[in-house]
Amino acid sequence: MESKKAIPNEEMSALSSVELQSDVWNLVWEERFTGEKIDETNWNYTQGGWGFGNDELQYYTAREENARIENNLLILEAKQEKYEGMNYTSAKLTTKGKATWKYGRFEIRAKLPEGQGIWPAIWMMPEDMELYSGWPACGEIDIMELIGHQPGTVYGTLHYGMPHTYTGENYSLPGNKKFSEDFHIFTLDWEPDEFRWYVDGVLYAKQNKWFSNHKETGSEHPGFAPFDRPFYLQVNLAVGGKWPGNPDDSTCFPQKMEIDYIKVFQKIAR
Repeated sequence: MESKKAIPNEEMSALSSVELQSDVWNLVWEERFTGEKIDETNWNYTQGGWGFGNDELQYYTAREENARIENNLLILEAKQEKYEGMNYTSAKLTTKGKATWKYGRFEIRAKLPEGQGIWPAIWMMPEDMELYSGWPACGEIDIMELIGHQPGTVYGTLHYGMPHTYTGENYSLPGNKKFSEDFHIFTLDWEPDEFRWYVDGVLYAKQNKWFSNHKETGSEHPGFAPFDRPFYLQVNLAVGGKWPGNPDDSTCFPQKMEIDYIKVFQKIAR
């Protein structure tokens, strides 16, 4: 993914709390992180350090040093330390095999880290990645990403197609504020024919065009493929990579991504 030009905030529209909590949406899944430990009936730990296709530098662990519940917050913590041949550790959690959704409103209240080479993300992948001949044709939904040297800007993006195509926009906080200074609410509305991204109720991106061509034949799948089937949720804090670049002497460790809650809503037929 490449950096995109920030959108002037005056071009965005505010969505009222009444609209965001409209009664056509029904809460179907919620994580408040009220237990003493991460609930493994909801979450899987990713463990390993193979770069994850992005030349990332961290080793993901299941240790409490990297992922834990603290004061009713999910803490993902990136540390600079030698571990399993890597120089950094961090955490990635997924709901794969435990919770998936086809369409819905996804609302996450979180406080984000900052610094060169720091890369927090909230995103979704399909349960069956091979249905449309693997990534990227299988689809990827990025609800929120931040690259640490742009601490006041977040990105919402779709990945799809063959060849690989990605489309999205970004949102910058007014007044040169940073997402590391306070909690903000990141919302994605995913409907059969449209995606909409919000920060604190401000609509900053909308997409209703995508495609998914077969890897071998090049033929296009019909309908709204690949975003026409269940996806699972992922939250992670990466260190380094092709997009954010690697940490340097200006990067402070540890860095924390703090998540207050995650809510998933689905529409009720009127």
